[in-house]
Amino acid sequence: QVQLVESGGGLVQPGGSLRLSCEASGSIFSINTMGWYRQAPGKERELVASITSGGSSNYADSVKGRFTISRDNAKNTVYLQMNSLKPEDTAVYYCNAGVMNKKLTFGNYWGKGTLVTVSS
Repeated sequence: QVQLVESGGGLVQPGGSLRLSCEASGSIFSINTMGWYRQAPGKERELVASITSGGSSNYADSVKGRFTISRDNAKNTVYLQMNSLKPEDTAVYYCNAGVMNKKLTFGNYWGKGTLVTVSS
């Protein structure tokens, strides 16, 4: 069993910043790629950023230069630093991770999401 728990969402004004965190816990042997996705009302879920176990990152064009993904492997935690936030960034942000559990079986896991609202 693996759980992902996001935190750090909230209400912020345009141009402001937030940092999201996601901690994985449970029967974890290793974690491969971790990522952040978001889903705005009435829209499909989209990839925001991802980071491999080795630290290679990937970003959606819409957030490149504004968001930074990072991870702390010792804490099984991934972060998303969001700067220069825009109203169009408003969405529920979900954490995702590919996990090898202690029985050496692989699975893809999702958090429940944290709401980010960018508005005046």
